[in-house]
Amino acid sequence: MSEATSAPLAAQIYRDLGVRRVINAADTYTALGGGRLPEPVVAAMAAASEHHVHVEELLAAVGARIAGLVGVPAALVVNGAAAGLAVTAAACLVGTDPGGVDGLPGRVPVRDEIIALRSQRNSYDRAVLATGARLVEVGYADSTPPWSLTAALSERTAAVTYYAGTQFERFAMPLPEVAAITKAAGVPLIVDAAAQLPPVSNLHRYVDEGADLVVFSGGKGLRGPQSSGLVLGDADLVAACAANSYPHHSVGRAMKTSKENALGLLAAVERAVALDWDAEYARWQATVEAWAQELSPLPGVRTWIVPTGRLGQTCPRLYLAWESGPSAAELARRLEGRDPSVVIGLDLPGARECFLNPYSVLAEENDHLIAVVGAELRSALDV
Repeated sequence: MSEATSAPLAAQIYRDLGVRRVINAADTYTALGGGRLPEPVVAAMAAASEHHVHVEELLAAVGARIAGLVGVPAALVVNGAAAGLAVTAAACLVGTDPGGVDGLPGRVPVRDEIIALRSQRNSYDRAVLATGARLVEVGYADSTPPWSLTAALSERTAAVTYYAGTQFERFAMPLPEVAAITKAAGVPLIVDAAAQLPPVSNLHRYVDEGADLVVFSGGKGLRGPQSSGLVLGDADLVAACAANSYPHHSVGRAMKTSKENALGLLAAVERAVALDWDAEYARWQATVEAWAQELSPLPGVRTWIVPTGRLGQTCPRLYLAWESGPSAAELARRLEGRDPSVVIGLDLPGARECFLNPYSVLAEENDHLIAVVGAELRSALDV
C-alpha cells in the first residue's frame, strides 16, 4: 500500500477518534509523530509481528546488517535517539561489566564525569544524566577554546558529548578537532546526530571524522519507526551499549524497542542507502518553487528559498516574511487551529517570518497547505 492510497484510511482512523490530522510543513518533530513511514518500512514491521524471535539474537543480526550497509564497525537498534544517548553514556561509564551495568544509576563508578560543551547544552542532556553521570561543562556560551576541553579531561572523564547540527555547532570546535583531543586522551567521543539526515552519507561521516559512538533518530530523516534509534561506531563500545540496553536489566531496560522496530529500522536504512537523494532534492526544490510562485504575489509578502534544513540537512525550505500584522507565532497558532491542522516552521516566533518545509508534505496536501497559508496571510494583511 503506497503513502497516497493509505492516506484516506489513515485520515478516517483519526476522524473516528476525534483527532485532527496534521499537514506538517515544519519538520520531523517528535511531537508531530516524526517522519512518514514508507511502504517497505510498514511491510517489514507487519512481517516482524507475525513471529516470535530471540530479541537479543535479532538485534545482533540487524545491527550487523546495518553496519555493513552503512560502512561502520558496528550498529545497535535502540528506542529512539534519547535512548541512544542514555545507553552510550552508560556504555562509557561501566562497559560490559555485569556489576557496573547492574549498579547504574545508583552506583556510579569513580570515572563518573561526562563532558559537555557549554555552547551545546540542551534538553537532551537529561538522557545522559539518567545514567547517574555528572555533567562537566567546558568552554563558554559563544566559544569553545581547545584548551578548555583539554584542561577538563581527567581520570574521572568517562566520555565527551558533541551535538551535530548547525544550531549546535555555531560556537563549538569542529568535530575533527574535538576528536583529535579525545583520542589523544583515550576518552570516547559520543556524537548526537539525531536529525542529521539527509544526506545519507552522514551515517558514516561522523565515525569517519573520529567519533567513537554516533546516535541517530530512526523516526526522523531515516523515516523508520518513530520509537526507534540507531547507535553506530566502535565494535567494543557498541557491545557495551547492548549490555546496557533492552532486553537486559540495565539503565536502558525501560527504553524497550521491539522486533517490529528493529526490522522496520533495517528496512528504513536499506531504503535510505538505495534512494536517489538527488532526485528527492530536485522534487523538493520543485515543490518549494511552486509554493513561492503561489505566495510571492501577495502584497507585502516576500519569499526566498534556503537550500538546507533547520539543522543543515540537505532539504530546501521556503521562507515567508510579511510587512505588518500578526507575528509568526500568531500565524502559526491560527493555522494549527484549523482542521486539518497545519504546522509551519518558526525560527523567530516574535518576528513576521516563517518557513515551509516540504520533507513531510504529501503531494495531495500541497494545494490545501498553500491555500490556507495564503488565506491567513491575506486576512492578516487585509488584502
